[in-house]
Amino acid sequence: MEQKTYKKVVLAYSGGLDTSVIIPWLKEHYKCEVIAVAADVGQGSELDGLREKAIKTGASKIYIEDLTEAFVDEFIVPTLKAGAVYEGKYLLGTSFARPIIAKRLVEIAKKEGADAIAHGCTGKGNDQVRFELTIKAFAPNMDIIAPWRFWELNSREKEIAYAEQHDIPLKISRETNYSKDKNLWHLSHEGLDLEDPANEPDYDKILEMGVSPEKAPDTPTYVTISFEKGVPVAVDGQKMTATEIVKKLNDLGGKNGIGIVDMVENRLVGMKSRGVYETPGGTILYAAHQSLEEITLDKETQHYKMQMAIKFSEIVYNGQWYTPLREAMSAFVDKTQETVTGDVKLKLYKGNIINAGMTSPHSLYSEEIATFGEDHVYDQADSAGFINLFGLPIKVKALLDEKKIK
Repeated sequence: MEQKTYKKVVLAYSGGLDTSVIIPWLKEHYKCEVIAVAADVGQGSELDGLREKAIKTGASKIYIEDLTEAFVDEFIVPTLKAGAVYEGKYLLGTSFARPIIAKRLVEIAKKEGADAIAHGCTGKGNDQVRFELTIKAFAPNMDIIAPWRFWELNSREKEIAYAEQHDIPLKISRETNYSKDKNLWHLSHEGLDLEDPANEPDYDKILEMGVSPEKAPDTPTYVTISFEKGVPVAVDGQKMTATEIVKKLNDLGGKNGIGIVDMVENRLVGMKSRGVYETPGGTILYAAHQSLEEITLDKETQHYKMQMAIKFSEIVYNGQWYTPLREAMSAFVDKTQETVTGDVKLKLYKGNIINAGMTSPHSLYSEEIATFGEDHVYDQADSAGFINLFGLPIKVKALLDEKKIK
């Protein structure tokens, strides 16, 4: 089969091992111009020196796009409001960062007149799906190049060797070659000793956003988070943007050993994968938001929303952000959040998040009704009739069973 040719390729560029190697590899194999696009979603120092590195390794130009505010407001906050947690543990840090990056890739590819978009995702991972579904949503006829599916550099060791041969500077070595993904929300770790679920992670070696619970302070930290319609708006009474709040809580959570998750998850592509995630601020926000919903949502809405959160997490994990279903589900979530306003006080202590009080002008909790003391608003005699009707199917079945025994 004859190899397709391209004149200009836009590459999703992070400066990590895969994308550093892909720039010269694309030029060698397609004789094309390569335009690198790096998205700033809060990964901090990882962007240092990226412009010089991209040009040095063969890119004709590089875009470094600051998407942090949009990432928080348009992806993190809607997912937080939905209460979506993948398989009960994963707060979707990598998952919802991919659609916003891929959408920007398409916008730049159209602006530059590129005839293909390339990415460094492996054929075993979820990110290839997340990138490509978004590309299909905004540029359905755009060619996509995914070298990991067919190139000769089919291991990270071979990539490192290729980089060394082409004088490509790397921040990793064969010994520190964890596969990581970092943004404002989280940091993930995969590979090396973590590939065996029997191995306990060496947290002293891998943690970057905080400390292990054992090394957290011996005194608790109290923090109060304020929400308006499900959106975090203040910490300890100080108004902040959602982005500033995530940064603030990352600091507090990291210092107190909050948000460390070690899990074996079910990837979209069919295999199980073990990873360690650090999500200190996000874990605090989820806990606070869930607590506030406990007093502001009625039972039926709360329970139905909890069921829907599972599906919402799968949609985000599977890269289906730009779909009618996700948009419809977000519309439902927004309706539920109209009363999720109030303050939640939490105690952070050695990896634990402990409720320390919450208030809301829309609270459905009535101390007068719930009290164990004397009250004049709840007639306890009503419960007998309720139980008789609620238990009627059980009684009828038991009566039938008695007849069968006789």
